Amino acid sequence: MKLSEVKNILNTVEAVNFKLEDGSMVPEHFHVTEVGVVSKHFIDCGGVVRKEHKANFQLWDANDFEHRLKPGKLANIIGLSEKVLGMEDLEIEVEYQSNTIGKYSLAFDGKDFVLVNMQTACLAKDACGIPGEKQKINLVQLPTANSCTPGGGCC
Repeated sequence: MKLSEVKNILNTVEAVNFKLEDGSMVPEHFHVTEVGVVSKHFIDCGGVVRKEHKANFQLWDANDFEHRLKPGKLANIIGLSEKVLGMEDLEIEVEYQSNTIGKYSLAFDGKDFVLVNMQTACLAKDACGIPGEKQKINLVQLPTANSCTPGGGCC
């Protein structure tokens, strides 16, 4: 999800709620402790230099049980980040504490923002010798020429 999509959603919702893919909710007294830009400059295993820029939200579950982040307040924080940091309309990555700091992409289910689990991946599969995904076909699609048939005497 891009930053512009979050801003549009914040204009339509009454509350800001986050939940994990398993349906468990981020406690409603969470804080957004950071909104920023994360830049990554790296070389993949195939030797290709890459750059990646993402908008970053950090969620923190404090013991401030009376805290509730309103949509307008988060929109103001995002606006300030755009102005001060020159933040562009980037894909959003969310950091949230689980066993360690977890990184999630962001979706919206019509009511709540959803922290979507992210996976690592090889960016240079061809250079690593990782085979491509095998094409799946139904057995009925296999050619029947030169194949055994019941009673054909080939077995």
